[in-house]
Amino acid sequence: MNLIIQGTEIQNRDLRHLAKLAGASHIEQITHEAFRLCETQARGGVAEYCEKAKLDFAFVPENLKLADFGLMAMDMDSTLITIECIDELADIRGIKAEVSQITASSVRGEIEFTDSVHRRVALLTGLNESALQRVYDERLQLSHGAEKMLARLKAAGVKTLLITSGFTFFAERLKKRLNLDYTYSNTLEIVNGKLSGKLAEKIIDADAKAVKVEEIRKQLGLKKEQVIALGDGANDLKMMAQAGVSIAYHAQPIVRRQTTYMINHIGLEGVVNLFA
Repeated sequence: MNLIIQGTEIQNRDLRHLAKLAGASHIEQITHEAFRLCETQARGGVAEYCEKAKLDFAFVPENLKLADFGLMAMDMDSTLITIECIDELADIRGIKAEVSQITASSVRGEIEFTDSVHRRVALLTGLNESALQRVYDERLQLSHGAEKMLARLKAAGVKTLLITSGFTFFAERLKKRLNLDYTYSNTLEIVNGKLSGKLAEKIIDADAKAVKVEEIRKQLGLKKEQVIALGDGANDLKMMAQAGVSIAYHAQPIVRRQTTYMINHIGLEGVVNLFA
């Protein structure tokens, strides 16, 4: 295994100490925020040290490269982008606190996800359709490192699937803007220029996400081991279980406990640095 260390401020003393803990043969620089500690022999103490130093770490098979994968499935809200779109729509309606509380509880896995979506969408009943464009234009931002990650995935021949319980209005615009290969999302019902408080089709929940990842994987002729899944909330766990490698990105504890790797401190470029 190689030990990949990533962080916004990595000190030489951190690398030397971690190399000693892991029994690494030598250290290689990947980027100014990422280093590879090669041919590690041990893991004891690494997680504890990195937690204190605010560093991300991952033990990665030394021969595993980005080109070994064929599909990256990623969540949208609070993963590819920095916001929860439904919370920002609620803010325009003046009920952000109420909706955000439901969102947070759902992401933590405390309440049933499908019910949480219906409750939140219902609270938007009567909101002008124009609010969707306002959120996209004024509030939606890509997570740090998103474009670097996507460029390297494309260069390696890895297909991209944006799969979200968020809304088609945003997912399809991101698909075009970022040249993504596939999207799968919920569609808000709009009647006479206003949100009806319902979804236009059957809800895309955790089970539907998992089914879609498997469907696209088979369509591409890939093995499970050739899929990476990236997410932050409990609703992403079934999707992640369909991937050979799962990555929790600035995620809830329930997600971090069940994934292959975690990225807590840096941006999305950290995903591809794992397999450089």
